[in-house]
Amino acid sequence: MAVRAVVIEADGGSRGNPGPAGYGAVVRDPASGEVLAERSEAIGTATNNVAEYRGLIAGLEAAAELGAAEVDARMDSKLVVEQMCGRWQIKHPGLRPLAAQAAALVGRFAAVRFQWIPRERNRHADALANAAMDAAAGKPARTAAAAAIVEPPREVAAPDSPGRARAREAAARAATRGAGSDPATIPASWEPQPSDTATRLILVRHGETEFTEQRRYSGRGDVPLSARGRAQVRATAARVAALAPSVAAVVSSPLSRCTATAEAIAGALGDVPVRTAGDLIECDFGAWEGRTFAEVRAGWPGELDAWLASTRVAPPDGESFTEVAARTTRITDALIEAYPGETVVVVSHVSPIKLVLRDALSADDAFLHRLYLDAAGISVLDRWPDGGLAVRSINDTAHLPTP
Repeated sequence: MAVRAVVIEADGGSRGNPGPAGYGAVVRDPASGEVLAERSEAIGTATNNVAEYRGLIAGLEAAAELGAAEVDARMDSKLVVEQMCGRWQIKHPGLRPLAAQAAALVGRFAAVRFQWIPRERNRHADALANAAMDAAAGKPARTAAAAAIVEPPREVAAPDSPGRARAREAAARAATRGAGSDPATIPASWEPQPSDTATRLILVRHGETEFTEQRRYSGRGDVPLSARGRAQVRATAARVAALAPSVAAVVSSPLSRCTATAEAIAGALGDVPVRTAGDLIECDFGAWEGRTFAEVRAGWPGELDAWLASTRVAPPDGESFTEVAARTTRITDALIEAYPGETVVVVSHVSPIKLVLRDALSADDAFLHRLYLDAAGISVLDRWPDGGLAVRSINDTAHLPTP
């Protein structure tokens, strides 16, 4: 039977670093401390850190097999915990693919929290790892005393942690969502629905900035429109006015590259009021802000691989796409509720718009890296009261001036 939350305790080591190596992982019930699964394996000759990552991966795989939704991963390896949290760089090339594999597994859960614990609190996993190291070294197997280790129950995570609160909210929404409100549960039908009962969202990416032209990560920094961007915005405003002569609202990210775009569109629509919504702001790229992809690849290769592998991984000091998706879902739901059957222009950034379109099309996360959205491009989405969705267009740029 699937469990809601589990604790993973993982460890690994080698005799010689590198030397005969092995790992151990224990999956526990957070309330009773009962052992739900154990994993251990001799992995030949390897370093301590490689074995530690292998232990984490084995624990995450076991938790996934149990159907867990939330995980508290505990290790006495400061390096693995800090790297998985994105606070330390992954400099050793041998660890990068393991970190990426762990990050991909993290993406299978609603919430994962990493915690460093002292070695004495990781005795069960340590014993399993030592037995695996003995096997790798060709020594006789130890007794199964490790299996008898019983530790007191421990809470998975603070009940008021932001990540846990978001996970609980998402789970509650999923549990109460009726058939037809989730794109994955809507009965397939070719029957057209009347467009006048749908709320139409016209999704507009802001015009070009210097960072756009230079292909730099541009998140929370307030970079203004360039001269080319201002020309794009004028063309986009005319295009939106032609698409939707009657608009109930223009809602924008608070950053100036978006508000300038929104104001131009509002003017073309007859001075429709513009309001800002913080949930439409771009992803926080943290330490990567203002840098090119090549610069990030050179400076944070392991972190970049992990980020590309999972939407739940954030750039160092930044925000994950999972967190951005929670914001975009919140604001789109609010707009649908506030403007039933009307048209709303939404001016935002590349990441929020991609996430809205990903969810509307019930696509997987690979969609985010395969979809290209131009500056000042327009996408159109209809959503009906019963949860029905229709993506009318994506990245319309026919109106933009040629370079």
